[in-house]
Amino acid sequence: HLAYVIYTSGSTGKPKGVMIEHKAIVNRLMWMQKQYPLNNTDRVLQKTPYSFDVSVWELLWFSMVGATLVMARPGGQNDPQYLSKEIANNDVTVLHFVPSMLSAFLQSQDWPRDTTVKRVFCSGEALGGNLIAAFDAIETSAELHNLYGPTEASIDVTYWDCAEYRGDGIVPIGRGISNTQLYVLSSTGTPVP
Repeated sequence: HLAYVIYTSGSTGKPKGVMIEHKAIVNRLMWMQKQYPLNNTDRVLQKTPYSFDVSVWELLWFSMVGATLVMARPGGQNDPQYLSKEIANNDVTVLHFVPSMLSAFLQSQDWPRDTTVKRVFCSGEALGGNLIAAFDAIETSAELHNLYGPTEASIDVTYWDCAEYRGDGIVPIGRGISNTQLYVLSSTGTPVP
C-alpha cells in the first residue's frame, strides 16, 4: 500500500511524483536501525526540508526506539551558526548533511569539541575525498557515512563507512542495503559484468 508520494527529478532529470509503498520505507528504516542502532538516549536532528526524501528517515527512524526528534526551524539547514547551536544545545547524536552543506559547516564553524554527535550521514550529492579529509581533520569521535540512492528507491540503496577511505580520491557509494539488488548498467541501459 502507498505510504507517501514525493516529487523528484531523480535519475531521469524529468520531474515526477514517486509513489513509495509501506514495505519499501519499512525495509529502509529497519535496515538503518540494524546497521546504525538508535536507542532511547539518541537525539536525531530533523533539518531536511519535507520535500526531500531524507526528511522521511529523519521524521520516522527515531520513533522506532523512543529516541528524541530535535526539529530545526524552517530554513535552519542553511545556517551553520544556527545548526552548531542546535547541535550543542540539544545534545544531538545523529544528523544528516548534503556534502556541500557539510563543507560549508566545517569551513564556517569549529566543530564543537564536546559534541554528543555520534554519526553524520551524507547523501544527496557526491561525497569527495577532500571533504572526508576535512571531516577527519576536526578530530571528532563522530563517524561519517556515505549513503546513496534515488528517491524512487526509498531514500538510499547503498551505504559506506568513510573510515575506510584510503585517500586515493575515490569515494565508493558502498554496498547495497538489506533486500536490495544493485545493477551496473551501460550507457544504453543494459547490465554490464
